[in-house]
Amino acid sequence: MPATQRRSLRQRLWNPHAVVFVSSFCIMVIELVASRLTAPVLGVSLYTWTSVIGVIMAGIALGNYTGGRLADRWASMWLLGLLFALAAVFSLSILLLRDVIRDITWPQWMPLMGRVLAHITIVFFLPGAVLGCISPVIVRLSMTDVARSGTTVGRIYAWSTVGSIAGTFATGFFLVSWFGTKDIIVGAAVALAVMGIWFVTDAPWRTALLRAAIIVLLMVGSYLGLRQADLLASECLRETNYFCINVNTDYLDQDRIALLGFDDEDPPIVHTLVLDRLVHSYTLPEHPGALIYGYERTYAQVIGPLAERVPDLRSFFIGGGGYTFPRYMEETYPESEIVVAEIDPGVTQIAREMLGLNGSQRIVAHDEDARTLMASLEGDDPYDLIFGDAFNDFSVPYHLTTLEFTQLVDRLLAPDGLYVANIVDGGGRGSFMRAFVHTQRAVFAHVAVIPTIASWRSAPRTTWCAYCATAAATGWKSSTGRAARRQPRSSPPIVGMVAGCRFSSRSRAIVSRRFGSSWSRPWPAVTRSTA
Repeated sequence: MPATQRRSLRQRLWNPHAVVFVSSFCIMVIELVASRLTAPVLGVSLYTWTSVIGVIMAGIALGNYTGGRLADRWASMWLLGLLFALAAVFSLSILLLRDVIRDITWPQWMPLMGRVLAHITIVFFLPGAVLGCISPVIVRLSMTDVARSGTTVGRIYAWSTVGSIAGTFATGFFLVSWFGTKDIIVGAAVALAVMGIWFVTDAPWRTALLRAAIIVLLMVGSYLGLRQADLLASECLRETNYFCINVNTDYLDQDRIALLGFDDEDPPIVHTLVLDRLVHSYTLPEHPGALIYGYERTYAQVIGPLAERVPDLRSFFIGGGGYTFPRYMEETYPESEIVVAEIDPGVTQIAREMLGLNGSQRIVAHDEDARTLMASLEGDDPYDLIFGDAFNDFSVPYHLTTLEFTQLVDRLLAPDGLYVANIVDGGGRGSFMRAFVHTQRAVFAHVAVIPTIASWRSAPRTTWCAYCATAAATGWKSSTGRAARRQPRSSPPIVGMVAGCRFSSRSRAIVSRRFGSSWSRPWPAVTRSTA
């Protein structure tokens, strides 16, 4: 390599470690933001995280191979700048492709895993692939001494890893809550474009000016196009490290007006709390005693006998959401003591600002994971009621379903207290719900289950209410009795709910932190009780 070119290389690529740091930083920014961008459409699950990680890694792998081939033939500042510029444009394309693909109807035969993988591949594969091309080019441009090639490559990949670590921590801990996902994507694209302009302008000034102008026009045109299509505005009322939070308002519909007994001519406004894609609560801020969700009305009916005996109930809520049922408890049982563990402070703040929680006097909210908070509590002052109502998308957080957690609940529950848990699973075939119930029966003497819809046997997804107690002094019997007949007439017309269903003792399925979810076959079958 001529001496003048070597001097130019050292001048323009002043620090290859810093350059590879930036590219790796941006890759991890996109990877972490990907899960948040897809959450309102796909939810947050093991499938989405697996797809995001796999797709980005596949893109990087293809990019590394392609970048190596390109570097062997055309390694130059111009090529490096072009790759950065393309990465910037493809990063902005994430916002467009995400909107285009969200309404695609996938074939019925395509499984959920396939749909999630296809969605994420279409949106995020190309940015990962182009960014993956950059490291091999930097290695090739930095290789001025073959005798020190190992040291050169090692340092570059070490700094690449440091950039990935920094991007991971910065995005997860700070950037999402500070700026929101869409602004982060735009910021990453701008940073990549600046890097592209810096390197493509390693040329005579007229050529450098033309190249820079092209990149600027591409970026400005892309930005204005996204803005015109309203794809840059946040879809969230508030975006936190946990959720995209929205609150929708509308008048109460006629069916619910009749159910709750309101005046047809002056219907109240219902506030719907949506976290990512899932409706978490329906709230009437001016009417805390009104319950819309079926499982909440079921809660209210079942705890009635206990509340008659213990008017000053001590209750603990695992998950706050819209704080609908804690406010109902405060309104209905004014002597009760109510503690709520809600992991996302943003959710609690929204409840205070928009869902009526701000006027509450007896609800104590903790911005903490319920399990850690409960582990720090002493069992000397037990709770009469513990409600499990925490969800991450449609699933209950795993660590709140294990045998160890159930034992923790039992330690904090009064001898005649009641543990109420909300579970979502697949109708009559729900394997997780069965394992959950079997886990509860390993700790509690009495376990009953109520599906909240009449069509639970055929529904693809059903919300179940599980009631667990050590003593049968709460007004209902265990899962081998006739508790279904004790339900008030306003309960859903379900044949075989509570003790009308019994769980076969053949199953050994227990959810455990130590052993994982040991869902052994045969699954515990649900059958009609003959008692």
